[in-house]
Amino acid sequence: MTTQQQQPQDSHQDALRRFLLKPMHSEDRWLGVLALVVTAGTHVPLIREHLEEAPYVGWLFIALTVVSVVLAVLLVVADTPAVWLTAGLTASLALIAFVLSRTVGLPQIGDDIGNWTEPLGFPALAGELIAALVAYVALRPRPSPPEPAR
Repeated sequence: MTTQQQQPQDSHQDALRRFLLKPMHSEDRWLGVLALVVTAGTHVPLIREHLEEAPYVGWLFIALTVVSVVLAVLLVVADTPAVWLTAGLTASLALIAFVLSRTVGLPQIGDDIGNWTEPLGFPALAGELIAALVAYVALRPRPSPPEPAR
């Protein structure tokens, strides 16, 4: 392999390494952690009821709770772009699922259609929305600092 062929491969490997391993030290990391903890905490009381009514929803709530807590811990330890992306996608998917359950309905929980005033719905939506927005802000491209004049 020539040096020219190896450079793009090394550059891709470096980019992947940065994406997976290099902490961003985002100023908003603690807001993301709080939003993920709220997301997890609001779903715990609903697990038992949903395991009985619609088991797949109960298991999805368990998964969301575990993933949210793990992501919150990972944001504390090392807020890499991969962690932020996963947090943003997880929160966005939870938001979409909530809206679908209240509009078109989901199998076995059709009685939730139109039930926008569920008491835990408000903090859950707030946590999910904040987590998604903070992840977007953390990941958005930033302009490069200007080069010093010579």
